[in-house]
Amino acid sequence: MAKPNPNATALNLPPLDPLPEATQKYFDICDEKLGMIPNVLASYAFDVDKLNAFTAMYNDLMLGQSNLSKLEREMIAVVVSAVNRCFYCLTAHGQAVRALSGDPKLGEMLVMNYRVADLDPRQRAMLDFAVQMTEASYKIEEEDRQTLRDVGFSDRDIFDIASVASFFNMTNRMASAVDMRPNDEYHGMNR
Repeated sequence: MAKPNPNATALNLPPLDPLPEATQKYFDICDEKLGMIPNVLASYAFDVDKLNAFTAMYNDLMLGQSNLSKLEREMIAVVVSAVNRCFYCLTAHGQAVRALSGDPKLGEMLVMNYRVADLDPRQRAMLDFAVQMTEASYKIEEEDRQTLRDVGFSDRDIFDIASVASFFNMTNRMASAVDMRPNDEYHGMNR
């Protein structure tokens, strides 16, 4: 039975013990599929309602129905996290980019400077928009949304880009505020 890391953050918020049955099952599935319980989940394990809210939003945005591929959503996560210098998300989602793309170099480029990556115009516009949202969302105008439409994104796609970028701006801030640390396993995966 997998147990969450009680040291997932700098805060002293021990996980519920025992975990609710559904939560324990979810953690066991994570451990089976990933070989670990991601510390982001462990950090919420002190309050099952907060954990459930976080996982529901994450699963909807990152795994739910969208015209954005899983890789594109992870690319947004990494580029937003690079702007925010979020160690946790750069490590965890950089690994996801490496896994989904099969290209360790792409993962590193997105972590360091997405502008050096060999991206198609659609991906470049998507990431430019996510960065603009992160750095100065108040400056976004119709012209910026039209740039996305011009490379093939629908209004629903723009909503999804904005949703993923917004979520990671929130989670980056949370991870930094509580000193959330990525699982050591992420560092060596998919290299």
